[in-house]
Amino acid sequence: MIVEVHPLIARDVFATYGYFVIDSDTGCGVLVDPGAQPQRFLKTAQAHGWSIHAILLTHGHFDHTGAVNALRTSWEIPVYAHASSDAYLLDAVLNLSAGFGRDVIVEGALRFDDGDVIEVAPGSQAMLHVLHTPGHTDDSCVLYCPQAGIALVGDTVYEGGPGLTVFPTGNAQILEKSLRSKVLTLPDDTQLLSGHSQPMTVADLRACLDRKAR
Repeated sequence: MIVEVHPLIARDVFATYGYFVIDSDTGCGVLVDPGAQPQRFLKTAQAHGWSIHAILLTHGHFDHTGAVNALRTSWEIPVYAHASSDAYLLDAVLNLSAGFGRDVIVEGALRFDDGDVIEVAPGSQAMLHVLHTPGHTDDSCVLYCPQAGIALVGDTVYEGGPGLTVFPTGNAQILEKSLRSKVLTLPDDTQLLSGHSQPMTVADLRACLDRKAR
């Protein structure tokens, strides 16, 4: 069993990485954080022959959710987000879309919570473990796949360090606690795949946080 992770950058107000996580044995998987340009995601899945059975969201900001409605309609699949995500998904001000002339609302998202485990594909042994990591937003989560050695961190990690906390509900102290208590417990060589920057390892993040603490 091999789990393949394929980033695809979507551009609107911001450029945001979405990630296909695919069980190579079946060609089935999930899509994480499709932020814009739904046709790019549709064409990529079709070109590779992938079957996407769910969309997962690391948090509710619009640059991670902007293509959700079109994609779930096309694929007829559910969308999952943290139990507290409706505060963002249903509020164009809080999810930041209103400030950029957008009205991005995602209704009817199903729920996951800290400690839940999600199959990469139905019946697959590959799993995504949900880690609730508030700080960038209250609903922020990391999706950790031990079989692939990766963690999809959304905006919990950004540009080689902690994510931004300048937006509503952001809190730097809570974010650092989330990073130290959740993300730094993962194996040091785990690749942290961010929404807006290049990958780094857990060991790299630990060194960054330790430097900041000096």
